[in-house]
Amino acid sequence: MADLDSQIPYWDAAAATKTFTHPLHLPWLGGINRHAAILDYGCGYGRTLQDLEHQGFDNLTGVDTSPGMIERARLLHPAMRFTVLDEPPLSPYPDAAFDMAVLFAVLTCIPTEEAQHRLITELHRVLKPGGTLYVSDFLLQNDERNRIRYDRCATHYDNYGVFETDDGAVFRHHPRSWFPTLLSDFEARGSRHITVNTMSGHESTGIQLLVRK
Repeated sequence: MADLDSQIPYWDAAAATKTFTHPLHLPWLGGINRHAAILDYGCGYGRTLQDLEHQGFDNLTGVDTSPGMIERARLLHPAMRFTVLDEPPLSPYPDAAFDMAVLFAVLTCIPTEEAQHRLITELHRVLKPGGTLYVSDFLLQNDERNRIRYDRCATHYDNYGVFETDDGAVFRHHPRSWFPTLLSDFEARGSRHITVNTMSGHESTGIQLLVRK
């Protein structure tokens, strides 16, 4: 994965200060066995895994490209399993190792389409047949601040929706039409729009998707 699609120095520097806010939609978890093997890819400091634990799930694994994020996760959640990814998007797990994978606000951190496809291919590999992928991410925003950012970066990154932040990161917001293409190897099970705060505190529109292998 190219440096642009991992940005490890940025995430290591941000590990102690950033707060993640994408919510779990509890009705989507109702039919999942509480002993199911769940992978949180791009787990950060383990916030979503903690939410899953609070719902009774007990077989939880988190992976992230950022050693700083994993260090924070291990301090906050010493009983959980966390691994730093050495060669993202590849993970150290065998085929069909997990019943479910969650991918919360990770695609926004991967600007290029090629890298996003590689990640989804890896998640497809480690999910069992019939396994569930739960995606939560950001849609294109319609406010002036974001439109200016998209326009400024569109030519340089050859992708409308990619933008640079004041603190040195490159992120991406997505048209809704992108997700069926990206997740074409999965069967759609659910979709919902959400309102969520970004790491900088701006209210934004997001999307959550539930798909099945």
